Amino acid sequence: MTWLLFVLGAVLSWGVYGVALHTGQVQLGNPLKALLCVGVAYFLIGVVVPIVALSSQGGLTGFSAAGTTWATGAGALGALGAVCIIWAFRTGGIPLYVMPLVFGGAPLVNVLTSMVLHPPRTAPHPLVYVGFVMASVGAGMVLYFRPQG
Repeated sequence: MTWLLFVLGAVLSWGVYGVALHTGQVQLGNPLKALLCVGVAYFLIGVVVPIVALSSQGGLTGFSAAGTTWATGAGALGALGAVCIIWAFRTGGIPLYVMPLVFGGAPLVNVLTSMVLHPPRTAPHPLVYVGFVMASVGAGMVLYFRPQG
């Protein structure tokens, strides 16, 4: 159950991400400056930390081509998501609107993509599709009844 602590860490980190990114973008006055800062953070956390950890374990060799391609593609998707959020803010969106749409829509895309790439052994329970509708309605309700800011 330790994995739940890491899930909580991701929820907290990504839950604050949009507000922090928007605040930085506004204070910097240019969304590309904010993107550069995001890139520096990705580099420090995503490159320096694993190099230090892997080198201390002797694990800097043995990268497979397929694993490297998938993992690099995943990193590119994460960075592209950050670019899209920055541009959403740049073109008038605010975290109060942008992030519920992102975090409401992304899980639906994740489940569908997971089912395509890793087909379930048995057909999904029909209520999973009810869950899709409920998640979509929930995101809509969060936007419709959002605090006025």
